[in-house]
This record gives sequence, C-alpha cells and structure tokens, in this order.
Amino acid sequence: MLKEYLDCGHSPYHVVSKVTQSLQNAGFKGVSLGDIKELRGGNYYLTVNDTTLFALRIPEGKRKTLRIITAHTDYPCFKIKPVADMAQCGNCNKINVEKYGGMLARTWFDRPLGISGAIWTRGVDEFNPVMKLVDIDRPVCLIPSLAPHMDREIENRKINEQKELIPVTGLADGRSIMKLISEEAGCDEGDILSYDLNLFNWEKAVVVGNDGELIMGQGIDNIASVAAATQAFTENSNLADDGCVSIMCLFDNEEIGSRTRQGADSTVLARVIDMLNVSIEEGIIISADGAHGVHPNYPEKSDPVATAEMGKGLVIKTSASMRYATEGKTLAIIKGICEERNISYQIQANRSGAPGGSTLGPIVSSHIPIAAADVGIPMLAMHSACECAAMFDYRSLVKFIKAVI
Repeated sequence: MLKEYLDCGHSPYHVVSKVTQSLQNAGFKGVSLGDIKELRGGNYYLTVNDTTLFALRIPEGKRKTLRIITAHTDYPCFKIKPVADMAQCGNCNKINVEKYGGMLARTWFDRPLGISGAIWTRGVDEFNPVMKLVDIDRPVCLIPSLAPHMDREIENRKINEQKELIPVTGLADGRSIMKLISEEAGCDEGDILSYDLNLFNWEKAVVVGNDGELIMGQGIDNIASVAAATQAFTENSNLADDGCVSIMCLFDNEEIGSRTRQGADSTVLARVIDMLNVSIEEGIIISADGAHGVHPNYPEKSDPVATAEMGKGLVIKTSASMRYATEGKTLAIIKGICEERNISYQIQANRSGAPGGSTLGPIVSSHIPIAAADVGIPMLAMHSACECAAMFDYRSLVKFIKAVI
C-alpha cells in the first residue's frame, strides 16, 4: 500500500483523493461538516478545502472516549507562482516557481519533474469557480545544474533561489506551461482563472537493499503515515461496541506551519469533536510523522543512546521542550500497547543542542486538551526529493495504529 500511495500522491489534492477512494472501497460514507451532529453509528469521512480529510468511526451506543490519529498530506516541493511563464533564454522555456517547505534544494537538480495539483475555471457565477484536479504524471521539466567547469566553486556557494532553482520546460518553440496545463485539463487556456500546482519528482518509489528491505521515494515524510493510518482504518472498519469514537485527521500545510483553514493550527478539529458529543477525558491523540533515523555517515548528529534506527520498529518521539507532544503518561501508554502486542518500538530524543523539527502533536493538543504523543518511522534524507525508510518500520506503524483505534 505504501508504494502505491507514494506513486500517486503527487499533491495534497491527490493524496486526499487516493485516501477517499480507499475509504469508499471500505464502506465509509462521505458527509459534510454540517452533517456531523446528526450522525449515528457508522464509518464516515469528510474533506476540508480538498486537501485535508477526516475519517470517523462512530459506535452505535454511548460515546465514551476519543482516539485520534493525525498525519499530514503535504511535503516540501516547488509551487508554481501565479504568473508562471518566464522570458525565454538559451532557446528554452522556463517556469516561475518558489519553494514550499524546508526542502533539501540541491536534491532537486537534474531530476525529471511532473506537475500536479488543481486548477479553477469559470463557473455559473464569480463566487463559484469550478475546481479540477490536474496530474501530469510524466517528465515535463527539470532544474538543470551548472557544470563545475563553468564555476569551480559551485559546490560551496549558497543557492540563489530565484536564479538557479528555475525549471526548464523544453525548447522555446514548444508549448507554454499554461497551454500544456489547459490541454491536460481539457479546457481553454483563457478559462483558467487560478491554480494551485506543484512540481513533483516523477521517479517512482523503488524497493532497494540487498534483501529489498528499504523503500525510496518522494514524500515518505509524511505519505507513509497517511498510508499507514488509512490502512489501519480501512482494515479495522468493523464497529466495536466499546464506546470509542475514532478519528483520522489528515491535515494539509504542516510543512509551512499549519496555520491555515485546512491546517492543524485551526479550529476545524475542535468543531468536529464538539459536534460529536463525546467525552475527551480519557481520549488520546497520536501524531504520526517521520522521525530522523541514525545516519550511518553522520552518527554524531543523533543522541548517543536515545536513537532511532531503520528496521527496528516505530519511533516514540520525545522532547523536553515539547516540540513533540509525548508526555510521561502517553509514553507509558504507547510502551504498554507495543509490549502487549509485540510491536517493535524505539524511544528517540534529539541530540542536545539540535532541536529537530516540529510536528502536528503539540499543535493539535494545544487546541484540544487531550493526552497526546508523537510517533513515526525512522528515515534517511528527510525533505530530500528522494527519501528512504524501512518497510519493517512501516508495518510496525500500521500494527500500532490498529491497536490504538
């Protein structure tokens, strides 16, 4: 399931579309935010602004407690600016782009890139434009690097983003980027009012390693958590009579701080919980996001003992500064679940003086006073155009989420 999700999750729109398809196949019913108060027992889902998704499993009887799993649908990439076409140079067409999220920019040079996202065209009136998904799943552009013969210091210089990170789309007498997009969308170029499009690494996810134990691809952070949560929800779709309301929250915009209407730093989840009329006193939030694995060439970048190694199970992420939401009680809960069900796990702390990244856990739990924790799978090359993780750890995460929800 992970490879399938990596190969089609070219934008948050397409990640949500893929999850929606999986939920529908498992019998989940689509609803709107306004429907939630009236819902009876069953399996449901709803989307927010097309890039965030909630799945709900509601018991038939009394709603006693709440369990939440969160992940995010976005990852670092290049967004196409609102004015896309640039002046031709060197007999080549170029696209105007900007970075989204904290990427490893050099890993994007000299790769075949596709274009994915959504466009909006004219609708019945000005307040109702029509959205259409676009996924150009073939190599249409590249960001060419400069040969070292032309700049002997090229490896040592900071990248000039506006100059060097500009994709080439082909020769000057070829189609403009907007012409290409309109043809892919099946509309006239003049009908496109706006778009939210990103570039993605067209190279498909691959299994690597002497025994095929690793997987490489773009967006493992955090499509791996999205796939794991969806797999757990769809395979655990039978309603249990335990009074537990389970929610899967797949938020957009984590990579840029989450403070959007479809992000974790919004009121949308609190509204959903309020309308569900369920007690939160014994609830728990699990935030699933990528963890930094011990780099075999840079072991000194990890804590000396509280480390996360690929192939040794899911990671429980901790931080004294609460950059991760795990507390003493929730650490004990997770350890208890893993040990009771024979799930491999590791406990990670950041190396002192290296704060690490942030996650959805502290953000979501700051809006909803529920016990929370952060988990994930260990990775190498996080935020690269091609990341790496171990399949064993992914399976451990799926098994853990199934036990929680």
